[in-house]
Amino acid sequence: MAGPEELSEEERMAAEWAAMADEGAGDAFGDMGGGGGGGATRVLNQDEIDSLLGFDKDGAGDGDNTGVMALVNSALVNYERLPMLEVVFDRLVRMMSTSLRNFTSDNVEVSLDQISSVRFGDYLNSIPLPAMLAVFKAEEWDNYGLMVIDSALIYSIVDVLLGGRRGTAAMRIEGRPYTTIERNLVERMVHVVLSDLSAAFDPLSPVTFRFDRLETNPRFATIARQANAAVLVKLRIDMEDRGGRLELLIPYATLEPVRELLLQMFMGEKFGRDSIWETHLASELWMTDVHLSAVLDEIVLPLSEVMAWRVGSRVLLNVAPDETIELRCGDVPMFLGRMGRKGGNIAVRIDKESPKPETQP
Repeated sequence: MAGPEELSEEERMAAEWAAMADEGAGDAFGDMGGGGGGGATRVLNQDEIDSLLGFDKDGAGDGDNTGVMALVNSALVNYERLPMLEVVFDRLVRMMSTSLRNFTSDNVEVSLDQISSVRFGDYLNSIPLPAMLAVFKAEEWDNYGLMVIDSALIYSIVDVLLGGRRGTAAMRIEGRPYTTIERNLVERMVHVVLSDLSAAFDPLSPVTFRFDRLETNPRFATIARQANAAVLVKLRIDMEDRGGRLELLIPYATLEPVRELLLQMFMGEKFGRDSIWETHLASELWMTDVHLSAVLDEIVLPLSEVMAWRVGSRVLLNVAPDETIELRCGDVPMFLGRMGRKGGNIAVRIDKESPKPETQP
């Protein structure tokens, strides 16, 4: 064998790498005798690296938030659930199925695909074009929302309303702007959907959704900051062999006035209030004993004079026997009355309620 001095630089480096790989393999399987290899650095194989990164054997993500993927996905929006919002949109689906059947005179099926939380800027960049974006305003909440109608639904609505035959797919002509007729027909459908959306929210909180404008460029439909969170509702509208998607995007800022109502688990929930307990508490309060103090007079004296009091000292009150005295419960003035005597006891006859102190603005 050749000595170390006879090996080339490349051969020596290859030998060192081979020795490190052998030591790493020995550490991976463990040394039952507890002997050598304890101080060597462990080398991860490709399967372990993929498992750490959250990928399966084919190189695709396995969907689990493991390893580095958990850190990446932590930047996604994860906001509180609004249980009542799901009830509202379930109600919207039922109402839209009826109203769109009357609107198109066709068999329309509306289904709710997904309710999720997204960032406004991320969603705006992900809208597949061409599409129409309807901006609407919630009058009572004084904020805006967005409705997105995809190209397939636009051509389907136009085809149905203009008398297209059933059983034939709507003809799509991409790469051109939408005509005035197409925009007007889609706008009529948007008014129908907004009317149903207002009716869906009515049992929870009366609100009027008013159509504001129709845009084809997402940049002109910006209604919130890019990083703001919003609720995204994906609806699927099928008209036999035609149809498409309609998506509603409502920023959390728009829903803030009714956030407490949307957090309810069911309609009319009172967040821990129990009417039976309230009635019982009120009845027991009427039978509660309270201590009243009859205040004859109040005087202000310097501390030096008070410290000079001794047994037998007298304090003069500036009140006559027939003057009005005040009854207090703690520090709260309750009644005004006159002092007298009844059956050998000192008594107070109540004349009227004590005037309430005026609050300073």
